[in-house]
Amino acid sequence: MNHAKATERIPSHDRAVVQTDVGPVKGNVLKGYRLFQGIPYAAAPAGELRWQSPQPVKAWTNLFDATKPGNLCPQESAIYSGVASLTEDCLNLNVTVPNSLDNKKLKPVMVWLHGGGGFNGAGSLYNARRSAVDGDVMVVTINFRLGIFSGFAYDGLQGSGTFGLQDQQAALQWVKRNAAAFGGDPNNVTLFGESIGAVSVAAHLVSPAAKGLFHRAAIQSGFPLMDVPTGTLYPNVPFLFPSLAWMTKEEGKVMGSQAATDLGCNDPKTALLCMRKLPVKALLAKSPQFTRFEFGNNVLPEDPVQALRGGRFHRVPVINGGTRDEARLFVALFFDLAGQPVTERAYPDMLKKAFGAAADKIEVEYSLDDYATPSIAWASVVTDRLWSLRTMQLNEYFAKHVPTYAYEFADRNAPAVTPFPEGFPPGAFHSSELAYQFDIADTAINFSKAQRQLAKQMNRYWANFAHSGNPNDEHSPRWKKFDTNAVIPFVLSLAPGEGGIGPVNYSDEHRLDFWRSIKADDRVAMLNILNKELVHM
Repeated sequence: MNHAKATERIPSHDRAVVQTDVGPVKGNVLKGYRLFQGIPYAAAPAGELRWQSPQPVKAWTNLFDATKPGNLCPQESAIYSGVASLTEDCLNLNVTVPNSLDNKKLKPVMVWLHGGGGFNGAGSLYNARRSAVDGDVMVVTINFRLGIFSGFAYDGLQGSGTFGLQDQQAALQWVKRNAAAFGGDPNNVTLFGESIGAVSVAAHLVSPAAKGLFHRAAIQSGFPLMDVPTGTLYPNVPFLFPSLAWMTKEEGKVMGSQAATDLGCNDPKTALLCMRKLPVKALLAKSPQFTRFEFGNNVLPEDPVQALRGGRFHRVPVINGGTRDEARLFVALFFDLAGQPVTERAYPDMLKKAFGAAADKIEVEYSLDDYATPSIAWASVVTDRLWSLRTMQLNEYFAKHVPTYAYEFADRNAPAVTPFPEGFPPGAFHSSELAYQFDIADTAINFSKAQRQLAKQMNRYWANFAHSGNPNDEHSPRWKKFDTNAVIPFVLSLAPGEGGIGPVNYSDEHRLDFWRSIKADDRVAMLNILNKELVHM
């Protein structure tokens, strides 16, 4: 595809024009920053290139128009915007860099991996002007293959289940080659992401192929260690556990073969050829099933859970954390808004289905008498068991080997940019911190003065971390390293108002000692249950 959208001559000293390694691009010079959008970093993964490793984009000589967003990767409805996309020509990125090019010093680069469940979202939905200008950093937001276009696996398919991760690594290679041309330092790159984007950050931490491509990492509401007991995040869905993030080669083969059969590609000898000829729209119906990453390959040679536990990851400083009320978003969307609110009658049965013999203890610990509604009680169970317990484990794994800074976003009145049922308090829900870091899909947010101050402080911490690997400065509340030997390991609470930023007893707040006492609730037991369920599915 010819990516040159214009035939302008390149004016000298035009701050809107940058020469990349494959051709010149022209962006927008705005108040305080420059913005370049939709720059291709790899060829369109369509036709024969569908389910292939990302290939180099063809060079161009004309001036590429980078003044407007590029295509979104295939999806039925993008998070926040609701925009659909049916084009596979979507491997593009966006660069936001402060206008202060007077000094010769290159700026730290922050590369953002978006969330969206693994089957929707786009880098262009996250305007990074505040992070870039306030933090004096260059921010790169990227698109990558999603859903079945990323995670499809099939017997004999090279790269099965890792195509989205390979795209991200190709984008990091682009940053290495081109950051300096935009004023960024290719030798000081922070990789950060949220939700499935944070899982991707964890994947690159354990991927040999990503070595040297980034120098710091920030994981926001990631779930690389999460196992998902039946019905906890989604009603009546067993196939997402024991891992929400990873799948074995055997799991990938089974899922891929079933998807091919369902889509009419029945002959194993011609199934891949058949699948590559299917229209995007037909494949999208299967996208939500392919959101996990396969291991046992060149990208992820080892089970990432075991690699993280064993300290086999790149030695870079890490920020790791999440939100105080992670699961309220999922309970609101997939239970209440889906017409299946948690009821007083259903609550005990749901606990039994999810946790077996431990259900009675959990029902006492999370008594309905202590919550406004059964749905909020259920959200507390899911937050503490699925998210907080595993987030603390991940802090412990990291802190044994690298400087680790743990946090919890705790603004329980954070503006909601996604719908919640009337009367359902969102709290500090999953993804609620993002509006404090980015302008989300051009959505107007009415922050209070205290919330604006919190946003500035958060961006300051993250930018400090990008500059030096340490989020602290002399003007900010102290953020101590996570210490596994401390009686109460330091976790920084991020909330608005006086005293809102400071240490929190994370273990007490999320009842982690209680969850650690539930001996039957471990990964081995979950795997045994899963095997029984798969036999009967």
